[in-house]
Amino acid sequence: MTPTSLTAFVAASLLLAVTPGPGVIYIVTRTLAQGRAAGAASVAGVACGNFGNALGASIGLAALLAASALAYTLVKLAGAAYLVWLGIRMWRAPSADAAAAGAPLPPLQPMSPGRLFREGCVVALLNPKTAIFFAAFLPQFMQPGTPLLVQAVALGAAFVVIAACSDLAYALLASRLAVRLRGVRGAAAWGRRASGASLIALGAYSALAGHRAG
Repeated sequence: MTPTSLTAFVAASLLLAVTPGPGVIYIVTRTLAQGRAAGAASVAGVACGNFGNALGASIGLAALLAASALAYTLVKLAGAAYLVWLGIRMWRAPSADAAAAGAPLPPLQPMSPGRLFREGCVVALLNPKTAIFFAAFLPQFMQPGTPLLVQAVALGAAFVVIAACSDLAYALLASRLAVRLRGVRGAAAWGRRASGASLIALGAYSALAGHRAG
């Protein structure tokens, strides 16, 4: 890439990466519910899923999803259902405050980094718009004379790294907010319910969005 093309690619990637989407919302909700380490694990999982979509776009998966309404709808609904399921589970999880007050249900157990990583990866992979985005965005910066597959994978990896840095910034900001709320009685329970409601709303929106909506 020429310096001009590289600058344009980085600028466009940064602008797109900071725009909140399903991955960002998932990362923020997990960070608020469980802390900075959970946010970092979620960032890694979302980055892995995004790279999987970049690879899929590189080998033609995006073309299939763009051409087949059924394939796109099935993947989109699967992702939406997964988000709703995560939100319901987070909403219904008993709080530590309730356990301390003698509630019969056990307190919420923190999820392991490995499980958070896997969930973040699934959330990103089951967003078909990401693969279609890569198929539309990456060719704008490809140069003739170099294998297209190699260029697509390299550009996709570069975008994923830029997006991961942006996502990590969101996680750090969310963790600072979580620290401020920690001393407020009942804030953890309400925060978890708000996070769960956000995931449910995001899943419902994803399921009801139009077939070609951005």
